Amino acid sequence: MNFTTEKNRIYNQDATGKILAEVLFPDKGENTVAITRTFVDESLHGQGVADLLLRAAVAELRSQGKQAIAVCSYAVKWFEKHPEQKDLLV
Repeated sequence: MNFTTEKNRIYNQDATGKILAEVLFPDKGENTVAITRTFVDESLHGQGVADLLLRAAVAELRSQGKQAIAVCSYAVKWFEKHPEQKDLLV
């Protein structure tokens, strides 16, 4: 799945512009963001898309030298399942 990366957002949309998957991470400080939303359309459930979104967000944040606060429930659970990534958390 191909994602589009914008400032504080990674997403995928269909040909009509409908958002199919999205993770939002607004700035909370100069080098800190809050992962506030992970969304995956029902048509993509069970395909590991949310995991791919979080991995893309982690890579993007690392490339920017930022840390994160996991706010949305999926992000909280994802970091619990991936302790090797917990150094990204504030």
